[in-house]
Amino acid sequence: NSFVTRTNTCGELRSAHVGQRVTLYGWVQYQRQGLFLVLRDFQGLTQVIIPQDEAHSHVKELLSSAPVESVVRVTGTVSPRPLGQENPKMPTGDIEVKAETAEILNSCKKLPFEIKDFIKKSEALRMQYRYLDLRSTRLQSVLRLRSCLVMRMREFLCNLHGFVDVETPTLFKRTPGGAKEFLVPSREAGKFYSLPQSPQQFKQLLMVGGLDRYFQVARCYRDEGSRPDRQPEFTQIDIEMSFVDQTGIQRLTEGLLQHSWPEERGSIVTPFPSMTYEEALAEYGTDKPDTRFGMKIMDVSDVLRGSNIHFVQNALSYPRGSIRAICIPQGVRYLTNKDLESLKESAKSQFNQEIMEIIHRPDGSLKSLLTKFLGEKEQSELIQALNMQEDDVVLLAAGEHKQVCSALGALRLLSANLLEAAGLALRDPTAFHFLWVVDFPLFLPKAENPSELESAHHPFTAPHPSDASLLYSDPTKVRSQHYDLVLNGNEVGGGSIRIHSAELQRFVLEKVLKEDSEVLSHLIEALEFGAPPHGGIALGLDRLISLIVDAPSIRDVIAFPKSFRGRDLMGNAPDYVTPEELEPYHIQVSWPLEEKEAKKN
Repeated sequence: NSFVTRTNTCGELRSAHVGQRVTLYGWVQYQRQGLFLVLRDFQGLTQVIIPQDEAHSHVKELLSSAPVESVVRVTGTVSPRPLGQENPKMPTGDIEVKAETAEILNSCKKLPFEIKDFIKKSEALRMQYRYLDLRSTRLQSVLRLRSCLVMRMREFLCNLHGFVDVETPTLFKRTPGGAKEFLVPSREAGKFYSLPQSPQQFKQLLMVGGLDRYFQVARCYRDEGSRPDRQPEFTQIDIEMSFVDQTGIQRLTEGLLQHSWPEERGSIVTPFPSMTYEEALAEYGTDKPDTRFGMKIMDVSDVLRGSNIHFVQNALSYPRGSIRAICIPQGVRYLTNKDLESLKESAKSQFNQEIMEIIHRPDGSLKSLLTKFLGEKEQSELIQALNMQEDDVVLLAAGEHKQVCSALGALRLLSANLLEAAGLALRDPTAFHFLWVVDFPLFLPKAENPSELESAHHPFTAPHPSDASLLYSDPTKVRSQHYDLVLNGNEVGGGSIRIHSAELQRFVLEKVLKEDSEVLSHLIEALEFGAPPHGGIALGLDRLISLIVDAPSIRDVIAFPKSFRGRDLMGNAPDYVTPEELEPYHIQVSWPLEEKEAKKN
């Protein structure tokens, strides 16, 4: 209550305050028949008794007529609630304030929706009136938790470990590769700034500048379609260190999260487990495994290798061919035929992968189109290899290793959703399973042209020391010093040890990625002036918070988010500007015909 004219907040009065004269400010949450109202502020609720005597008739008239969500000031005396009228669900439920004077500071017009967490509102309406949505208990709680977590992170990095908080520019130039960047026109004809998708180059340059340890709560921008876990503008905890290796960055990150983790979410155990990219793909079908439940992908190639099944032999004839399966526990009991068909259709449509189902009957036999091709010994070996129990359902796939694993990894998650929807408790919603994924490939074939390569992370990532020689002979086999941090199947951070040799950086850009290194000449030149070995990580703050509070989307943990399509529905941005405003930037807009007609009308 420092610096303000209230004596107390609406959430702090208790029995110990009885008899005190207080002044409260807040919003009218509820008013009942001119007898009492509930006043709300950021901290909680207080019941205010409206006076009924003639001497305070003006106070009664004013408070009785105040519309819900009006802002009022109330001065009165704290009293105990009458016996039997206490409300144990309210922290202030033992007291009430008997109003003596009051003032309506701002009356509220008719609301587009009620400010109550249990009232369902469309997301579009909530975003259009975000300033009203922010009054909800849930959003208030989330934003305060977020603020507290960031403050604890600053404390850990700056106060305890000597990091320097540095703001880096928002207006910069285009970076080759990676996500699409927003362009900002300049007054020089044909020249544009780019909004950085991360402060990557600047934090490396800070290491060249000898700053040693850098940190920033960084605003980042990507011109991509919005998804539940993506926004065109987002926030990351950006970190870079000199003279550090991969293990050092991992231990720092674990300590940072342990120090800042909200107490009400329990404790987290460090060090976090780790697995390689290849292990993650083979066992979970993804580079961001959800390790809260089993149903791992199992290799049954050796069990079926001796069979006469055509598609099995065909798959195993490929250089990277394999037969793999997942076992869905109690699948017969919890999944319908329609569910199983939808799973198989999903694998077909998304991965062009055929799926064969196998059911373990109560009598111990198997039900499947495969069984007529398998002897009793092979069936028994299959049951043993997959640890099949009564009423389990197995989904089996054959083909190229990565395609098979990716398809089964997606089916594993879809199956988990179906099992939980049917009532089987599979994933603990209060559990937080962190995991490091390491040894990613340094390069991947481009989707549009597989004969060309692109960076799996970004072009500044250093190769794994054991694979350095392969960079010049077979770059597709080079592993990187890139590491991702995964939480409950979501990537919440990623980083790498960087290339600090100008010669190596130039080779990667020009010879491997076929990029014009001139765009990055400033960085390459900086590496020639005694750049220290360095590395870092960036944690996605929005995604991390959304997982901590179990929000369905990162839009639910950002004060003023963009819509699913990247629009600001409250301020109606982006918006049109006049030709006169564009003229200094040497830009003319070429309108599609239908938009021309729409603007005329």
